[in-house]
Amino acid sequence: MSAAFLDLPARRSARGEVAAPGSKSISNRSLLLAALATGTTEIRSLLRADDVDRMLDALGALGVGWKRLAKEGDLLVTGTGGAFPVTEAELFLGNAGTALRPLTAVLALGGGHYRLSGSARMHERPIGDLVEALTRVGADIRYLGREGYPPLEIFPASIRSLDCVAVSGAISSQFLTALLMAAPLARREAVIEVEGELVSRPYVEITLGLMARFGVEVAREDARRFRIPAGAGYRSPGNLRVEGDATAASYFLGSGAIGGGPVRVLGVGRDSVQGDVRFAEALAAMGARITMGEDWIQAQGPATGALRAFDLDLNAIPDAAMTLAVLALFAEGRSHLRNIGNWRVKETDRLHAMATELRKLGALVEEDADSLHVCPPPGGRLTAGAVIDTYDDHRMAMCFSLACLAGVPIRIMDPACVSKTFPDYFERFARILES
Repeated sequence: MSAAFLDLPARRSARGEVAAPGSKSISNRSLLLAALATGTTEIRSLLRADDVDRMLDALGALGVGWKRLAKEGDLLVTGTGGAFPVTEAELFLGNAGTALRPLTAVLALGGGHYRLSGSARMHERPIGDLVEALTRVGADIRYLGREGYPPLEIFPASIRSLDCVAVSGAISSQFLTALLMAAPLARREAVIEVEGELVSRPYVEITLGLMARFGVEVAREDARRFRIPAGAGYRSPGNLRVEGDATAASYFLGSGAIGGGPVRVLGVGRDSVQGDVRFAEALAAMGARITMGEDWIQAQGPATGALRAFDLDLNAIPDAAMTLAVLALFAEGRSHLRNIGNWRVKETDRLHAMATELRKLGALVEEDADSLHVCPPPGGRLTAGAVIDTYDDHRMAMCFSLACLAGVPIRIMDPACVSKTFPDYFERFARILES
């Protein structure tokens, strides 16, 4: 999809069944752990998208052997036993925070010389808290541009240990994830502490669960202190399946809630390890009818009346919360999205971008430092023909696509930005829309 824009026709209803793509968070974590493990790992249902391609490119440049298998999304990774064969490399990670941040920690312990860079937006996304935590224990990491941000240069260093290393959790849970994933490479007991509030806590649970699949059990002494035993090296589980992406599921479930439904999403369900599966609870609180199976979720509109407005702390599900901001256009009353300040350091300043684009559709929006208040347009009629800018942010494009279900045409600019995590999103979305 290379067009400058995509026009979505006015629609009122949505129904059908769609398979969610593989989870980005699980895909990139699984790839890195498989690369560091002893043994060979078959990864099934891996996400095919730009962020995962950037991780695969980086692993290949570091000497990790991998190959695609006959079935789409299946991949075989030959582990390195914790030491990458290539000790000097330049890596381009695009805008993939799930690649650049963990690789920064792993390579800082790797004893090599590396340069890590990304897209222009990646160079605006903070990494200072992670770099500071690593340098305090002996890492040699230098900024090649603005202090506190990529690009980075990593030099060989003698890491004393990861015992009692502390990292802030206020900006991104990926900093803690990076330290946790790197800790077994130190070959000594590691204790990692979180300073301040930990945002997006469910993503850390994904990290801990996958580390356990690769043979490393992390002990939690409390919610902010993690202990990794000495000699804990990664061992391949042989094979693992990447479950469907719960955030991607939110767009289709939201469509079912506002378009009548039923819309069923396959690949993610009640047994999901992803925090964003709780988006279904938010939909239910709005009055949508939700049913779940082991690996599927289904959404329908309310039995009577319209969706209800909401007031929710969304710190645990910041990505899926973007879908809720658009759903607020279809709710009766004023909705309040709270504790979403880390939206500002994502692929764009999502708080400002979301407020700007919601206003184009006629919404009454108040933007605070870490929250949004959203009221539907007077009379509930969205602005027809609104042109939605997407800020090179895949989630802006996907969540605003739902606005066409208000019975108004809309234009999505730069629709190809969805290639970051969901290249064929608009094709799948079109299949559930009804004239």
